[in-house]
Amino acid sequence: MKRSSRALAALLVSGLALTACSSTGSGGSSDDSGAPAASALDQASGVTTIEFWHSMTGKNAEALTALVNQFNTAHQGKIEVKPLFQGTYDDLIAKYKASVQQKATPAVVQVYDIGSRFMVDSKQIVPAQAFADKDGYSLEDLQANIRNYYSFGGKLQSMPFNSSMPLLYLNEDAFKEAGLDPAKPPTTLAELGDMAKKLTKKDADGKTVRYGFGAAIYGWFVEQLLAENGALYCDSDNGRSGKAGKAAFDSAKGAEIVQWWADLVKGGYAANTGRQTTDAQAAFKAGTVAMHLESTGVLRGYTEAAKFTVGTAAFPKTAADDQGGPIIGGASLWISGPGHSDAQKRASWEFEKFLSAPEQQAAWHTGTGYFPVNTKALDLPADKEWVAKYPQFQTAISQLKATKPTTATAGCALGVMPQARKGVETAIEQTIAGTKSAQQALSDAAKELQPAIESYNSSVG
Repeated sequence: MKRSSRALAALLVSGLALTACSSTGSGGSSDDSGAPAASALDQASGVTTIEFWHSMTGKNAEALTALVNQFNTAHQGKIEVKPLFQGTYDDLIAKYKASVQQKATPAVVQVYDIGSRFMVDSKQIVPAQAFADKDGYSLEDLQANIRNYYSFGGKLQSMPFNSSMPLLYLNEDAFKEAGLDPAKPPTTLAELGDMAKKLTKKDADGKTVRYGFGAAIYGWFVEQLLAENGALYCDSDNGRSGKAGKAAFDSAKGAEIVQWWADLVKGGYAANTGRQTTDAQAAFKAGTVAMHLESTGVLRGYTEAAKFTVGTAAFPKTAADDQGGPIIGGASLWISGPGHSDAQKRASWEFEKFLSAPEQQAAWHTGTGYFPVNTKALDLPADKEWVAKYPQFQTAISQLKATKPTTATAGCALGVMPQARKGVETAIEQTIAGTKSAQQALSDAAKELQPAIESYNSSVG
């Protein structure tokens, strides 16, 4: 799960008016009529070339390149996909906005989770649902919660690709040293807090050498805990039944979560590594934090880097009777409509279908650690072998299967979601510092966010 920057928030507000007005599309969210039939490729002359913008680096980029090459080989003489790295997710969306204004969008673009509202509002895309309906193509093999996240108005807008989800990571050696059973991890915030006290360790001089808990000050974790509770983060059914017009994270439950976090830090049982995800990750890998919140995307790296046994547990709930579940993260693939030929649109859909198929998702999962979006991928021998090698990943599989798709677990589709996250992070810091109560800090954050919400919504009509 990549962190967002202030750049996207400003981009959304400043650029969408032009984007929406200059595009074609029906019904207010996307170009529903723009899905050509399979014959579009047959009628095209020569090779249909499509640009694919992405943000994958390192091992992820290597795995993606292998899949693109496989697709191109299978469609030689018919379709050629040209993958183009565009920097971070935020960089990519900034470039996509510019490409809309220049009427030179890529045929397929990878956009991270909280960019979904922007993509729908841009009116530049042909929904995946439109292609599926045109072909009678079943989307049922896509994992229900992942499909739920990328659906608006009950219709799948983009094809899920690289999905992640949150886990509670454990230093099993520290658990045993403290007399705790790592096979019985905490399931609620209260239990996590109690165990954090027992796991905290000081040296002879009273200096803390291991904190019981630690996580980056990252708004995503608060979103997860609210979803676990079944609570909404914004109105209009988390922005799923219409554009969200108000944040809801300043609820009593939101304040309870932030206060819990701050109390652990102030009590000396949780490390405060700040907002940088890499700093929190380094603390866990070094063994100076015994319990840690992070996404599935770091699992393989943790198991390879840590000098202790890494365990995983389901993301904690706010209380034992919570009926919700976690929200997926990652990114999905969007097909551009305006300015692209029917053959290019169709080629883009064929590429998306290829990447979401069981075999390709198994290869992607085992090559990167992202959660496979196709449920059948987990049944393939290669995938089973990988999960057997990294049994900690079974936690993510079980957790997602146990989560019922709801408006809460779909996540908030707020037009200025990056700003919302920043506001919650500021509220956490203020509560830890004691300058404001959790409730006041969150209420102030919601109030400060309101003008940005209204500006965004008015810019897209």
